[in-house]
Amino acid sequence: MISATQPQLQQLIAMQHQAAAMAVRRKHIRSAMSGAHVSRLRGRGMEFDEVRLYQPGDDVGSIDWKVTARKSEPHIKLYREERERPVLIALDYRKPMFFASQGALKSVVATNIAALLAWHGVQHADRLGGLWFSDDSHAEIKPMRGRKGVLSFLHQCTQAPVWQKPMQIAEKSISLNETTRKLRHVAKHGSLIYILSDFRGLNQQAIADLAQLARHNDVVLISVYDALEHSFPASGVYPVFDGQQYFTVQASPTLQQRMQANFQAHQQQLQDLQRKYGLFHFEVGTHESVSDVVRERLWSI
Repeated sequence: MISATQPQLQQLIAMQHQAAAMAVRRKHIRSAMSGAHVSRLRGRGMEFDEVRLYQPGDDVGSIDWKVTARKSEPHIKLYREERERPVLIALDYRKPMFFASQGALKSVVATNIAALLAWHGVQHADRLGGLWFSDDSHAEIKPMRGRKGVLSFLHQCTQAPVWQKPMQIAEKSISLNETTRKLRHVAKHGSLIYILSDFRGLNQQAIADLAQLARHNDVVLISVYDALEHSFPASGVYPVFDGQQYFTVQASPTLQQRMQANFQAHQQQLQDLQRKYGLFHFEVGTHESVSDVVRERLWSI
């Protein structure tokens, strides 16, 4: 049984079998992951292959105008996909991610999704790296190839200090834009970047960083939410866990209206970023199956 309060390394390692089972369907889907997939993502991991004569139906944007002018006939550039691509996964371990009214903590759900993405990348020769960030610390995980890279990534995520000590209020909390700025520094052009967070504290600087990242990389925002945030009830008393202790929330029509308005405005902001800057976004509930989410939502991009 998957732990709801703390990611277990052996469970994350075992998720490689789920990733392997999903890979069987990859020829029949439009995939948002890297490797030899058909995708709406930019696919920056491409290298020049050859030039050939233009044929009806070819992409006009691929025309090589220099060769066309020299030979007086339209020619296009052909590219082939590189065997590997840098993949970066950023995990939010700040205090708001240690919350759940049902299912697993948002931080645990994010880690489980990250594990599935990592194992999928291994099957397509990706170089995996990334970072995790909490309220008072962070760690950068250098990109590595193969199974060794995934194991290193998962080990460092599960050994983050935030899992070993009670949740405490940091003297100076790490903001989301500090993480987006770091991603700008470490991401090489053509990378595939996944950011798993509830995106609390998404300010104008973080948005500017995301826009800059999206100019040269494929950026996927995976927004993790709890059912209580998504559909707050009008009445009743509900148990909530914040990563340290259980407490109850007394619902009311006024609180319901405020909570749902805030949630909808926040998600709409993320959708607007998708349309404006060409990045990708989808939501994941703490009560949902990680494997189902990846298969049905990520692959539909």
